[in-house]
Amino acid sequence: MSSDIAADLEVPLVAVTLLHRKGYFHQLLDTEGNQSEIPSEWSPETLLEPVAPRVSIQIEDREVWVRAWRYSVDSPSGHSVPVYLLDTNLPDNSPFDQTLTDHLYGGDEHYRLCQEVVLGLGGVAMLWTLGFAGLQTYHMNEGHSALLSLALLEAQAGVRRLAGVTPEDWQEIRRYCVFTTHTPVPEGHDWFPWEMVRRVLGDEKAQVLEIAGCNMNGYFNMTHLGLVASRYINGVSNSHELVARNMFPEYSIRSITNGVHTFTWTPLPFRRLFDQTIPDWRLDPSFLRYTMDMPLSEIQATHSEAKTDLIKVVEQRSGVKLDPGTMTIGFARRATGYKRADLIFTDVDRLIALTKRTGGIQLIFAGKAHPSDESGKIIIRNIIQRTQDIEPAIRVVYLEDYDMDLARYICGGVDLWLNTPQKPSEASGTSGMKAALNGVPSLSVLDGWWLEGHVEGITGWSIGERGQPNLDSLDEANSLYNKLEYVILPMFYHQPDRYAEVMRYAIALNGWFFITQRMLSQYLRAAYSRGNGV
Repeated sequence: MSSDIAADLEVPLVAVTLLHRKGYFHQLLDTEGNQSEIPSEWSPETLLEPVAPRVSIQIEDREVWVRAWRYSVDSPSGHSVPVYLLDTNLPDNSPFDQTLTDHLYGGDEHYRLCQEVVLGLGGVAMLWTLGFAGLQTYHMNEGHSALLSLALLEAQAGVRRLAGVTPEDWQEIRRYCVFTTHTPVPEGHDWFPWEMVRRVLGDEKAQVLEIAGCNMNGYFNMTHLGLVASRYINGVSNSHELVARNMFPEYSIRSITNGVHTFTWTPLPFRRLFDQTIPDWRLDPSFLRYTMDMPLSEIQATHSEAKTDLIKVVEQRSGVKLDPGTMTIGFARRATGYKRADLIFTDVDRLIALTKRTGGIQLIFAGKAHPSDESGKIIIRNIIQRTQDIEPAIRVVYLEDYDMDLARYICGGVDLWLNTPQKPSEASGTSGMKAALNGVPSLSVLDGWWLEGHVEGITGWSIGERGQPNLDSLDEANSLYNKLEYVILPMFYHQPDRYAEVMRYAIALNGWFFITQRMLSQYLRAAYSRGNGV
């Protein structure tokens, strides 16, 4: 989405990633909630423009050839941002090397390390071959691309080669590098056995990394390399900055809170409303703050239209027919343990009882678990199997094969957004930002972006209270139930205009701010400016 905004803001930016010919995966769920996966294959020839130059890199002392495909992100002003997708599926490569750009998050450690060589070293080689040798900043988005620093070092050393790299060379390449870390838990960072690194990269590159302190008890950490090589380092929310500083206390870490692309995550009903009432919103989304002057009836009518569209999609995908008059709660994001999608089912008897007293609810879940994430798969099974305990008192639907199209319907059509991460594991989170754009308030644990976006009873509600010590899951579930029973459901059913005010504030206070336009502007000022950082 940053490429979309770079085009909108006419920023001179070029993006590089891997092609992933077989995509992520299509998710299939059986009646018991067991997830299976099939490849999400696609044909780059139908969407992308082939680029003529090819470059070669060394992996395990063999030559691996890399080509690129170009996708152009165009803005209404005519500015274009090129995105180059690297591809190793070439007949000159070995069968294994041809697969290196097949899968997102695929394979074992060795496969992943080879992929990151293609991205880091191959990405720089491709950019320079295409005429982008004069770039002023290389932004490493997470550690996966951190090996690009070795390409910059090699160029800086020149005839001295990597064996002759000096501390001054490292200092020079830091002038060009910016690093963003997204993960607040150690398990989310790439670690590779040192002997594997030496075998894949070769002795010379491994020696440079070892001298730089990247051999950490026999393991190489990509995040550490990104930190070592960068002049500016940031986390993705104010709270994540503090977590990252504790994880890496020897580095100066700032924060730029994530955002979402406004137009992409605004479904048709709200696009029409904003076009009619705030016509400049497409060029400058900060105008969304003027929804404060919008009649509540217009927000209510537009939300009703978006909710109707969602209910139709739910019925088409699942056969489940939801009630448009019932409070509909959405939870849709990657299925993994720390996100605790099943927290709302901690005490099913209480959940059923409170809805009988205050008004019904219906729950929409969606999200894929990584193929190797058993904790995420267990949560999906738990949600689907628990529906047998609570239906028909509460309607629950888990929609399979979550993607961007489905996300737009859910984020735009539910009445309340639920978010229950285990603190402090939410680096930022963006699903609640997408919901806020469409007037959907959040009920969320105070972590990640919600610590910045939360105003109690104004933009939504918290699970737990500010300044309160971290609660255990049972206490958080009780807080969730209390907010539903005593605040949210009574307001939704008996004070609809008051609930619509919260919806309006969600757009006016959160919807215009937690967007990629603001985020990229901060990167331009704070990270990409050479006057900042080391």
